Amino acid sequence: MKYVTLPGNQQQERRLSFYLAMEEYVARHKADDHLFFLWQVAPSVIFGRNQDIWSEVNVDYCRQHAICCYRRKSGGGCVYADKGNVMFSYITKDEDVNLTFQRFINMLILVLRRLGLSATASSRNDVLVEGGKVSGTAFYHLPGASIVHGTMLYDTILDNMVAAITPSREKLQKNGVQSVRQRIGLLKDHLNIDIEAFKDFARQTLCTGELMLSPDDVLSIETLEQEYLNDDFIFGTQRKLH
Repeated sequence: MKYVTLPGNQQQERRLSFYLAMEEYVARHKADDHLFFLWQVAPSVIFGRNQDIWSEVNVDYCRQHAICCYRRKSGGGCVYADKGNVMFSYITKDEDVNLTFQRFINMLILVLRRLGLSATASSRNDVLVEGGKVSGTAFYHLPGASIVHGTMLYDTILDNMVAAITPSREKLQKNGVQSVRQRIGLLKDHLNIDIEAFKDFARQTLCTGELMLSPDDVLSIETLEQEYLNDDFIFGTQRKLH
């Protein structure tokens, strides 16, 4: 598997929408191999294509705490991300949903077990460590390619995570827990390495090559990013939230 990187002069901090566009662009134009990259963003909420932001996201809290909200093109539930989370994108030509999910979940479990953790998979395509959810994934299919993306919780601002996302009481009862906080686990509580070392370990474990995008690729990604900032597709752009 190859690790996708940006040109050296394009490594500045980006909005979450840029990375959603980046994985879509790579899937549409570069998916001749298994590809992977990691990314981090300022405090953000990302919600699924079919979700109602008003029932799943505390918009007022996000507005007050400078948390931007973005809609992704894949399904699944809401995710809170900040600099303490490691987000991932896996792109492949394989189009079988179950096979693609299972392959990548196994990759994540491999990384964590090689770090000495007793990681397991749940029936919901989550990764658990000692019963706490440390990773959740979502699937996005394009003609000729598939994307699995999600989060790996190394550390996070728990107050933001709990307050920004508002799952229904029925969803919490279905999962057998009383709060979002009870469901999650943080890798920092189980590892003796920092987040940068964790990212390096994951990359070295999973990838044997590199795909360097060009400046022209970056321009194309920035153009595609506008779809994720379009008011018809997203509610809660910086213009609206702040």
